[in-house]
Amino acid sequence: MFSRVSFRLIAALCVAALGVAALGAVAAPELKFTDTKLKNGLRVIIHEDHTAPVYSIAVVYNAGSRDERQGRTGFAHLFEHMMFKGSENIGPGEHFVLVFNNGGSMNGTTNQDRTLYFETLPSNQLDLGLFLEADRMRSLEITKDNLDNQRNAVQEERRQGLDNQPYGKSFEAFEELANDSFAYKHSVIGSMADLNAASVEDVASFFKTYYAPNNAVIGISGDVNSAETLAKVRKYFEPIPAQPAPAPVMVDEKPQTAERRVVLEDPLARLSRLDIGYKIVPLGSKDDEALSVLGTVLSSGRSSRLYEAIVRQKQLSSGVGAGPSQLRGTGHFRFNATLLPGKTMADLEAAIWEEIERVKKGPIADWEIEKARNQARRQLVGTLQSSLSRSILMAQDALYFNEPGRINTMPARIAAVTAADVQRVATTYLVPGRRTVVITNPKPAAAKGGVQ
Repeated sequence: MFSRVSFRLIAALCVAALGVAALGAVAAPELKFTDTKLKNGLRVIIHEDHTAPVYSIAVVYNAGSRDERQGRTGFAHLFEHMMFKGSENIGPGEHFVLVFNNGGSMNGTTNQDRTLYFETLPSNQLDLGLFLEADRMRSLEITKDNLDNQRNAVQEERRQGLDNQPYGKSFEAFEELANDSFAYKHSVIGSMADLNAASVEDVASFFKTYYAPNNAVIGISGDVNSAETLAKVRKYFEPIPAQPAPAPVMVDEKPQTAERRVVLEDPLARLSRLDIGYKIVPLGSKDDEALSVLGTVLSSGRSSRLYEAIVRQKQLSSGVGAGPSQLRGTGHFRFNATLLPGKTMADLEAAIWEEIERVKKGPIADWEIEKARNQARRQLVGTLQSSLSRSILMAQDALYFNEPGRINTMPARIAAVTAADVQRVATTYLVPGRRTVVITNPKPAAAKGGVQ
């Protein structure tokens, strides 16, 4: 429930984080913030914005599906659900009631690299948001009944979101085939068998290891006073004891030198689907922005190259997506398309490759680069307008890059991207040896009855 709703928000934030335009005559507003580490290791980022009488709090834990071990996949996401089942002073489901009844909103989400919880509340409810997050960080209620209840909820989420959805297994097949490191080789939601195997002892151990203050970052943005807010954060969070740091995660990938390919049959699919991914560098590399611009040039809107060639002219698919799916470890530049009836998968693959080669050989028009900058400009403005977006982005950037103010350098970074940079990253990463291909075909219906 929580993850699917929130992924759209986080995806939008990631796009904004990877591509922000040079604003020309309009100066990009600089976010000013305080950055404090408490005695127990909790990092606190606070940004004041008195535009509206609301504030947002984002708590980012350095715990995602990459931190799971074999036999316990899906655990980080399961634990996200557990965090809403009550703590020492909050009953099961009471977190929702208190936030909603005080005019707020809230949610949580898990991905490969972190788990995030957030609330937006009226500014006169600052103590409420801080108390709720501190109470469950300090004293989550871990019982067999709570575990069984949320295990069932996650398994039903898996049925609805993957097992009983067309192409659901295609996404898992890609991760398993494309990645060598176990950290990214399995899906965030995990397997049914591993979820069944989770015990109360597993949950308690995971909580102690990963939900410690020294393994988290809090971002607060909105109608608050920085000094007063920090004093309240100290009051609620500083008594929570630190824990030994978790073991580092092994995310290194072997260099891929040959294409990997699999063909699946899906009884729920009605049309064939193509998924392609090329290995790229982790987040925070010098190529982040150029990869983002490459995705815009290839597939953003009706003026993009893939839409013009494959959708409009050749009519091979109703739409083609392309762009970087970047992680703290090795990610992929992904392509996906559903094949239209009467067309061949070979033609679709060839058409995508043809457009990749056209980018490499050039030229890339000035208007294509400017289009990417314009889109990034709009995304930056949207991010800066939202207290929730700001709090999430500052906390996440502090965790990933040790740069809570990274958003302030985005305009200069994207402005520096040239057509030559876009061609360079296409030539470097979009090569057959780095490619993983998953083709999903509809499974033919079984013959009914005997010979007539």
